[in-house]
Amino acid sequence: MFKHLWLVAVIACGGAARVDPVAPSPEPQGGAPHKDSNMEHDSAHHGDAMAHGGGMPHRFEKADEWAKDFDNPARDAWQRPDLVLAALELRPKMIIADIGAGTGYFSVRLARAVPDGQIIATDIEPDMIRYMTERAAREHLPNLRAVQTPPDDPQLAPGSLDRILVVDVWHHLGDRPAYARALARALRPGGKLAIVDFTLTSSHGPPPQHRLSPDQILAELRSAGLTASVSSTTLPEQYIVIGTR
Repeated sequence: MFKHLWLVAVIACGGAARVDPVAPSPEPQGGAPHKDSNMEHDSAHHGDAMAHGGGMPHRFEKADEWAKDFDNPARDAWQRPDLVLAALELRPKMIIADIGAGTGYFSVRLARAVPDGQIIATDIEPDMIRYMTERAAREHLPNLRAVQTPPDDPQLAPGSLDRILVVDVWHHLGDRPAYARALARALRPGGKLAIVDFTLTSSHGPPPQHRLSPDQILAELRSAGLTASVSSTTLPEQYIVIGTR
């Protein structure tokens, strides 16, 4: 469920010098993982998993159809986007990447929360990128850019981001430790990576065999060189793990 390239949520600190957060690369073939909001396996994700490493394969094409679920107002009650954004500790002018952004549920909220910053929304699905690009124009969010990325590489420039947000996507990844290392490299010193995923007992989310415990994610972020802890923010169906460079 990671969709990606432009929406990697990065929050740039104060007056720090700007760096293009999207690393130059050949034309992507596919995209990055996605999130679900999901009717197909009753989750709130969508995305494509990498071919190796045990991720949960799932495609999220036809963005206009998925938008009915991903952006359903009923999602707010259990996703609690207000609490997720508060946990990010956003500040003006941050550069933020939203990985596996899908139809932009979190990306547009980030763009409004940091109007003088930059929001990069990534996804592996071309139609999600088309949808988010049109949505940013329709909702007058010039600081939001959608970028297609491959499933195994977020294609973010080293040391370019203040925040990275990954919601309902981590369990779709195949080689999670490698992806964590790539995201860690993209963070500036003091930058934070927030991973939001479903609890083992959530009434939403992927099948039980594809769910991850917070301890699994903590270990993966620490193996990438990040200081990691479970956020004190309480969500109805999920947890937040924060990794800091």
